[in-house]
Amino acid sequence: MLTADELERYARHIVLREVGGPGQAALKEASVLVVGAGGLGAPALMYLAAAGVGTLGVVDDDVVSLSNLQRQIIHETPDIGKRKVDSAAERIAALNPHVKFAAHATRLNAGNAMELIGGYDLVLDGSDNFETRYLVSDACFLAARPLITAALGMFDGSLTTIRAHEKNAAGEFNPTYRCLFPEPPPPGTIPTCAEVGVMGALAGVMGSMMALEAIREIVGFGEGLVGRLLMLDARTMRFETVRYKRDPLNPLNGDVLVITDLSGHR
Repeated sequence: MLTADELERYARHIVLREVGGPGQAALKEASVLVVGAGGLGAPALMYLAAAGVGTLGVVDDDVVSLSNLQRQIIHETPDIGKRKVDSAAERIAALNPHVKFAAHATRLNAGNAMELIGGYDLVLDGSDNFETRYLVSDACFLAARPLITAALGMFDGSLTTIRAHEKNAAGEFNPTYRCLFPEPPPPGTIPTCAEVGVMGALAGVMGSMMALEAIREIVGFGEGLVGRLLMLDARTMRFETVRYKRDPLNPLNGDVLVITDLSGHR
């Protein structure tokens, strides 16, 4: 049930035929875990809070630094030195007091991933390293949780939704992250954003798109990004969508199951 204050706060959602009162109520009942309160997670968290997602959790063990502020807009200059989860909690509380916020000031690992991910309806991965991306993807499959995952380059970004634990209309499992990227690149071959840079506003665009995709998944309208990789080239301002399918050789939900737990992760 939405209160009078919530009805006014979310009025622009409620008048949308695709959302309405039932859709807004679904957002209020939903719980979303965001991995990383950085360039992608910061705008995603703010728009999910503004949209009225009832429970938001964030996993991040880092503290705010001055160089973060060029793109991680949930943090402010006085927050330098604070834990990112604490800075995010303060900003979200100021933005929307109706949102319950859970701060997980830890690094996601094989020992805590299943418990953390299993406690939420939907997971958004805004991490900045392949080790965490594969861990989150595998854990979401094992915990039967949908995953929205995005990545940033210097001037490019990508976004997709993973529901590898579910089957499509043909009775086949949906593709996994490992169907899209079978193996992580060798360590050291992909430079970090600290080494090559990243356009700050691009992080805002992709993080906002993560939030939009999460809202669409929760409310249930439009065509989702399962089996579709959305790519943005910020140099030319062009979007492209590539379709991908389940690889029967993938080790997660392929014809021969290889990964049945997270023991292969640290």
